[in-house]
Amino acid sequence: MAKVGAEYGMTLTWALVLSCIFTYILMVAYGKTTLVTGHTALFNIKNNFRFGKVLAIYIMIALIIGEMLALMGIMGIVSDLISEGFRLLTGTPVNTLLITSILVVFLYALFWYGRYQVFEKILMGFVILMALTFILVFFMVRPDFSSLASGLIPTIPKTDGAFALIAAIAGTTCSAAVFIMRSTVVAEKGWTIKELEQEKKDSAVSATMMFVLSLIIMAVGAGTLHVMGMQLNNTVEMIGLFEPIGGKFAAFLLILGIAGAGLSTIFPIILIAPWLISDYTGRERNIRSPMYRTLGLVGILFCFGTQFMATPPPIVMVLSQAFQALILPAVAIPIYLLINRKALMGDDTAGQGMNAGIIAVILFSLITSYFAIIGLF
Repeated sequence: MAKVGAEYGMTLTWALVLSCIFTYILMVAYGKTTLVTGHTALFNIKNNFRFGKVLAIYIMIALIIGEMLALMGIMGIVSDLISEGFRLLTGTPVNTLLITSILVVFLYALFWYGRYQVFEKILMGFVILMALTFILVFFMVRPDFSSLASGLIPTIPKTDGAFALIAAIAGTTCSAAVFIMRSTVVAEKGWTIKELEQEKKDSAVSATMMFVLSLIIMAVGAGTLHVMGMQLNNTVEMIGLFEPIGGKFAAFLLILGIAGAGLSTIFPIILIAPWLISDYTGRERNIRSPMYRTLGLVGILFCFGTQFMATPPPIVMVLSQAFQALILPAVAIPIYLLINRKALMGDDTAGQGMNAGIIAVILFSLITSYFAIIGLF
């Protein structure tokens, strides 16, 4: 979002609005299917289609690849920022490999001894930290509000990389991983169809917060880098711009916000492979089992990826999110078929409004997949 704001200002706000609306629709759809059937997403896909096993395996492999790419970008960004924070404090940056190593050990220790409910509380803490810091920085930057409104008019910039960034917006917010994992989160909470209204409210809050925070982060990039004609290819570049605005305090706020955003994402990513396998096989989700701990270790080792790559972490991040957009049709089309299957859903099949929404998501997913292909290849 910061890179989108830096390169195009607020002109792609429309893509963010659509992505968040469609996120809500698919979160409700996947959540409702799990509430009715008692089974998670991949299990339902595998057992209710002729080639369900093939489709479920494709979704599982594609999601794991996309999330591991994202993990490399995230940890590269977080390590760069923490190193910059030490430079601001002491005048000397800390080696990013050392920072990554310390974070990996700390996070895996939490994973080893933790429970899902503990992770949920930790994620809430990181997200609140991210929200507060970016809101403060937003008011420090004071972006032009007329530009926010003009960005609601759908336009596509005629520059290299625009298609990839539009696809990345969709991949970041309307992410296939979110919907597949949504069913697991609903199952972990122990909800049934009686909690459908609560599930809808939960989805609405999630999608709304996603929109507000993403818009604020985009506006921060637009109010600094964009007005100076700079692109965000290196996260540390952005930090330096805030010292003239609010001194070191503003720079530290931004470091805390982005680090909070990054660290809040790492736990779900290292859980994604074992959760998807449990989802596909119908096994019990036990994060203290040998499979979870082994796959969690393999996953968290991808945090070191950008230490051995020449590509800057923000570019890796954009590519990983554009790749996520390619998976969206394989997630949007099956839920339309599942939620309308009378034998599966009984009297709780989708109504006209939900069906219209899912069809709109399918069309959106096909368009953004096309953008992703152009942008990536």
